Amino acid sequence: MTREHIAPDGHGVSGSSKNVINLSAPDTPYPQRFVPPPAILNHAVNSLASSYPKESAKHLLTRFQGAVGAAFLMLCALAAMLWPIAAFITFNAITAFYFTLVIVFRFWLLVLGWREKIEGAPLHILHDEDLPVITILLPLDRDAAALPLLAQHVDKIDYPESKKDVKLLLEEDDWETINEAIKLGLAQRYHLIVIPPCEPRTKPKACNVGLQLARGSLIVIYDAEDQPQQDQLRKAAAAFHGRDKSLACVQARLNYYNRDDNWLTRLFTLEYSLWFDWLLPALQKMSAPIPLGGTSNFFRTATLKTVGGWDPYNVTEDADLGLRLARLGYRVEVIGSTTFEEANCKTRNWLRQRSRWLKGYMQTWLVHMRSSQKIIAATGLRGFLAVQLFVAGNVFSALINPVMWSVFVFWALWSPSALHTLLPAPLMWLNLFALATGNFLFILTMAIGPLKRGWRELAPYALTAPAYWLLSSLAAYKALWQAVFRPHYWEKTDHVISAAARERRDAALAAHFSDEPTYDRRQPHITGCECSCRKALSENERARQCVHHSRPSR
Repeated sequence: MTREHIAPDGHGVSGSSKNVINLSAPDTPYPQRFVPPPAILNHAVNSLASSYPKESAKHLLTRFQGAVGAAFLMLCALAAMLWPIAAFITFNAITAFYFTLVIVFRFWLLVLGWREKIEGAPLHILHDEDLPVITILLPLDRDAAALPLLAQHVDKIDYPESKKDVKLLLEEDDWETINEAIKLGLAQRYHLIVIPPCEPRTKPKACNVGLQLARGSLIVIYDAEDQPQQDQLRKAAAAFHGRDKSLACVQARLNYYNRDDNWLTRLFTLEYSLWFDWLLPALQKMSAPIPLGGTSNFFRTATLKTVGGWDPYNVTEDADLGLRLARLGYRVEVIGSTTFEEANCKTRNWLRQRSRWLKGYMQTWLVHMRSSQKIIAATGLRGFLAVQLFVAGNVFSALINPVMWSVFVFWALWSPSALHTLLPAPLMWLNLFALATGNFLFILTMAIGPLKRGWRELAPYALTAPAYWLLSSLAAYKALWQAVFRPHYWEKTDHVISAAARERRDAALAAHFSDEPTYDRRQPHITGCECSCRKALSENERARQCVHHSRPSR
């Protein structure tokens, strides 16, 4: 099932000549950079919402969803007033049963993905002349500190340079990162695309701009902190080679290089290992929709344009796109290559990131329940249930877990007589079973998660997983509030905050500036830069000065 091709409005870009952007040398005070015309920007923001409004999260609820939701809440309120005890018991029983199903389903996915290997040999060995052009999108916003390391790893990818079409997508008011890109000389080998400020200020909006300018037949996104394995592009190209057009995307695995920083990074690594090494391959095996990760996804460019690109109003745009592809009859596969990232080592930063992810999962579920019959038609009842238990269940379990713990503690410590009326013995035992089973299986799956990579030393930390789950619950309630009051707000995740990331960044700068610079690194390179630019660049500037002064004299 496919759609008619969506072409850019007015000034749409097609053909190779218009995709080559002439950029100036890094010593030019006012660098020539490509600013998308209004037609391209308008298409990036509004194309999906205007052409297929039911598939966009621009409005959290459609009129029909709003009416059904209001009617449901009124019925619940009426039942609570007329039959308060019966209503509470019914709600509690349904909640406990669903909570148990969510965790059991996750454990079943782990069993299903047991034999799936992490590293797999490519299906084909392609010669350089047979490799397709791949467009690499690098959407950044206030990521000057991360740029040296990202550029180093993109440059190290083993792929013919003539077939790497790199688009550096920057915000026009982000002088810090623009300045850093010029100082690193990236304008000489990347396409520097500067996006004018407009709402929503999200990564998928920037990627939609890059999609219209893409020269490659395949397209991939890398985030600011990404370090893909050097053969990843070759493996992705091989995965598509000779395959039918129904294969729309291949997802590389994600994991962390600073897993031993602290408790938070260890638990984050356990979670990512479980997610990308076990659960997503299991969803692929059962032909269920796969909520893609936010990076290292390779798409057929033509297919991506056909389905409308990314939704700029959804803050987990790739999870949404994974479900949309499944609904339209396309397939997603997980390949044997890993992109390593910097795990969040600071709690507040982690909460910002996690609340955005959970808010995006709420948006994604609401959007795709508008056409739930299409999910059933494309993936069967099994795929539909997987969406309910994996996508919705991921949010619901985080929301309900602290409630169940609170009821249990209240019952265990005080056990008031009124509670026996609301929670008769069978229901109380159901709650205890759900709570115990849920947390036990959560610990067990987290402990098994890192074993495929041989990281056995991380497994004991799974015993502390309930505390990590409660932290996720805090993020879930924040996400719920934002879904109502700030649905399209993109909570920025800070990068290069760990010691491991700073060391790697400094090493990347040392390698890049091994020769004497041709400009004064102490001054902003773009005139008109505000004072905030100097502050934001100070850490990289200090690193450069250390590199400069530590060189032996010649």
